[in-house]
Amino acid sequence: MAFEVETKDCTAVTDAELGELEIMAAESPCAFSMGLLSKQAEEWVLLTTARENEKLRGYIFYTLERIGGTPAVVMGLAAVERNNRRGATLRSLMSEIYHRALMAFPDEDVVFGTQLTNPGAFEVFRDLEEELPRPGQKVSGEERAWGRRFAKRLGISSLAYDDRTFVALGDGSTPCIFDYESLKEEKTSQDVQELFKVLQVENGDTLIALAWAMAERLEKLGN
Repeated sequence: MAFEVETKDCTAVTDAELGELEIMAAESPCAFSMGLLSKQAEEWVLLTTARENEKLRGYIFYTLERIGGTPAVVMGLAAVERNNRRGATLRSLMSEIYHRALMAFPDEDVVFGTQLTNPGAFEVFRDLEEELPRPGQKVSGEERAWGRRFAKRLGISSLAYDDRTFVALGDGSTPCIFDYESLKEEKTSQDVQELFKVLQVENGDTLIALAWAMAERLEKLGN
C-alpha cells in the first residue's frame, strides 16, 4: 500500500495537526510533547508527513538552506512509528525530501544532517554516502568542521559538543532527534554500535550524524 506524503510550510501547521504528531510519537521512548512540537513548528521551515490509509505513520521537520555556501538539508525533530512498515515509511519521507533538495539545488552535492540516539537510525542515510562519523576512522579537520556546523545549526552549544566523536551532551531535556528504530536493530554492525556506546541517552546526549548526496545520485533519488 502506497503512502500519502504531504509537505507544508510550518507556518501553516495547525494545533490539531501538532496534536496528531504528539499522539503518533506517544509510544516512543521520546514521547515528544505538544510544547516541543509547537517550538519545532516555529524553528523549521517545512514539515513532511507520511500517512497510510489516512493514518499518520511518520513526519520530519526540516529546512533546505546553504551552510557556508554549501547546499544542506538540516533535519530537526522527526519520528517514524514503530511498526513492521517503518522502513517503507522512512523511504517515503526521505524520497520527498530528496525531491525537494533536487528542486532547490539542481546539479549540486547536498549534505544531510540530523541528531540520532541509536545505531539502527543510521538507516536514515542508507541511500547516501560519506557518512559521518565513520566507525574506526580518524576524522579529518574538514569533517570535524562539518560536525561543528551542523551542531551549531541544530542549536547545540560548542561547549556541549565534541567534534572528534560527534557527540552532543544533553541537559536532561528531551532532545530533538530523528526518532527512528530499525526493524533489525540487532543486526547493526558492532562498529556502528560503538559510536553510540558513550551516549547517556537518559541525559539527552545525541550523535550528530551527516551524509552526502552527490549531484548524480541526488538526481536519481529525487526523480
